[in-house]
Amino acid sequence: MYTLKLTSPNESCSLKLGAKIGEQVEAGDVLALWGELGSGKTLFARGIARGMRVPPQVPITSPTFTIINEYEGRLRLYHLDLYRLTTLDELETLPWREVIFGAGVAVIEWPDRMGGLLPDKRWDITFEFLDDDRRSITLAAHGGREQARLARLARELTEITQL
Repeated sequence: MYTLKLTSPNESCSLKLGAKIGEQVEAGDVLALWGELGSGKTLFARGIARGMRVPPQVPITSPTFTIINEYEGRLRLYHLDLYRLTTLDELETLPWREVIFGAGVAVIEWPDRMGGLLPDKRWDITFEFLDDDRRSITLAAHGGREQARLARLARELTEITQL
């Protein structure tokens, strides 16, 4: 596992970090966003969408009640918010396998709700409050392809936090 820990000083920086990752994602990527309510997961997902060229006029919001939102960009983006799921049986009512193992990119908020169904090859992105504005963002890549890509991207991501 390759890990990179960053400090984002504000929402603008977090959005830029997400966009940079969105520029680099590939078909089949799964990004699991971990963190408390309000820690910046949906904002980061918005950045990923913009980096994937989802048009700026398309609102990127948390699919808390719909559970899965789809967006068209250079690849299809699936944004999942599993917060409301209470059992794995509820997950089975959704087309989650097609979303996660398909040709698009899956961004999952509250991935812990998937239990052991969360794919082994993925990016874990963890958000922690440092204060009202600053966040600690830790990226961990699982899988050889994912680790190599995050290692190549590390310098650019670090530079964004220093602007």
